[in-house]
Amino acid sequence: MHVRGLSLRFGTKVLFDGADLAVSRGDRICLVGRNGTGKSTLLKVAAGLVQADAGERFVQPGTRLAYLPQDPDLSAHATAIDAVAEVLADPAERFRAAAVLADLGVAPEADPRALSGGECRRVALARALVGDPDVLLLDEPTNHLDLPTIEWLEERLAAFSGGLVTISHDRAFLSRLTRQTVWLDRGVARRMDKGFAEFEGWAETILEQEAAERARLDKKIAEETQWSRQGISARRKRNQGRLRALYDLRQERAEQRHSLGAVRMAADSGALSGRLVLEAAGISYAWQGKPVLAETSLRVLRGDRVGIVGANGTGKSTLLNILMGNLPPDSGSVRLGTNLSIVYLDQGRAALKDEATVWETLCPKGGDQVMVRGRPRHVISYMRDFLFDDAQAKSPVGSLSGGERNRLLLAIALAKPSNLLVLDEPTNDLDMETLDLLQETLADYDGTVLVVSHDRDFLDRVATAIWALEGDGRVGEYPGGYSDYRRQRQPAAPTRAAVAKPKPQRAEPSRKAVKLSYKDQREWEQLPGRIEALEKEQAALEAKLADPGLFARDAAAFRAATERLAAAVTERAAAEDRWLELELLREELAGG
Repeated sequence: MHVRGLSLRFGTKVLFDGADLAVSRGDRICLVGRNGTGKSTLLKVAAGLVQADAGERFVQPGTRLAYLPQDPDLSAHATAIDAVAEVLADPAERFRAAAVLADLGVAPEADPRALSGGECRRVALARALVGDPDVLLLDEPTNHLDLPTIEWLEERLAAFSGGLVTISHDRAFLSRLTRQTVWLDRGVARRMDKGFAEFEGWAETILEQEAAERARLDKKIAEETQWSRQGISARRKRNQGRLRALYDLRQERAEQRHSLGAVRMAADSGALSGRLVLEAAGISYAWQGKPVLAETSLRVLRGDRVGIVGANGTGKSTLLNILMGNLPPDSGSVRLGTNLSIVYLDQGRAALKDEATVWETLCPKGGDQVMVRGRPRHVISYMRDFLFDDAQAKSPVGSLSGGERNRLLLAIALAKPSNLLVLDEPTNDLDMETLDLLQETLADYDGTVLVVSHDRDFLDRVATAIWALEGDGRVGEYPGGYSDYRRQRQPAAPTRAAVAKPKPQRAEPSRKAVKLSYKDQREWEQLPGRIEALEKEQAALEAKLADPGLFARDAAAFRAATERLAAAVTERAAAEDRWLELELLREELAGG
């Protein structure tokens, strides 16, 4: 199939002009570009669901097309298997629909109207795959899927013999599967006969060439403008042809579309937290008799970047809610560190009200100022940092796309000073440029991060440790990013129990459980009081230095307070580190 010379505009906005997309058997094409550039619309034109203003669409007779929409609506069907079996040519092959649904973990008799977003997408995927199509058109197939399902889908598509066109912001998914790239950028569709792994270097080269061409054009305009001024003063008769050429150059420059802006974001890590951020000791939790967490102990230290992974339903959000104190565990305890300022970005987007406007959401107390990391910003100016148009200020939140809603949540979260960011699925619906900037923001953030995500590339770039919920109540801890976790959890080579022989073990001298020395015990007991005193001193010094007139009244006192504050912060951190060291030693000795 192919579409050629497609042009489409919505009002005054040109989505694409002269776009081509050809798909042959065996092609693996990714369609990439910023949110709002028209990728989904181009895919709908290819699927025959939207009519372009100009251009042609041709599908070879007998070709079977399957299309996965970004937001599937299956509410017209009574059961999941009805929705999937509908696309089968032979009703007697209903068993095939049941088989694909079983692979995707969806009950055949499930009511599509009661399914979650991820479950609904699984049913829509089964509907696209079950009919053995010749061409698959997939719009964000990995959105809201857990990692095991994404990896299953990758294996299924790797074995697919037909043509594939997919839109996705999952770099790992695209890098593995695609062999051609179509970049939709400022209305132009450019094609590269290489997969997504080569895209970023290719795109950077094109943008550099465009910048060089704009610079040459600007220089030419400046030279011609200077000539025209000299000619007017020197001669009454002007060279009208050359002037017309100058006007044409100016028109060409004016009509050039610059690359879209980027989201500007930063996070304020606020005041320094204690060395120990949180500690969970023996926590457990069950839901309807099924264990979600079983006797789990975890510790987070200042500066950690913990990625939390696991299949849907294994309890990732439950674990976060227990750690944040929003949900009591059935057993065990959670202890939060000192001086914590927590910002929690929840998966359900509970902070957003559909009826409120973007302006009201950013300024819930009224007015036109947003406090951004302690400084006032006009709401329109702050909106622009997150790529919102001025006209969207009065738009209801319910009218925003999924990506825009997520950007709005990030705008709310990153405006607040914090030293602990808790992010539950922050990457859903974000385009790659916004994902890049979020990664850079978290890399520059001085605080601690807990993040739930199914984006493997994002976790590789951000996480320093992975907590993996394996589905049996256990939480495995692995240093590094997602790729490191995958390598570490590879099962060992199977051995035959019948011939296995125990290895001789060296006898180790028995050790009696001992206690801390008298000196260490005294230090362990006194350190909490020392830490508390330093906290109070730090708070008093910060309050003193907050006086804007202190330096003018007494410069020496200002310098002394500044120096003492730095020393108090250092002493407090050292005291916390020493207490933690003694506490770990005490626990180890107590356990013998």
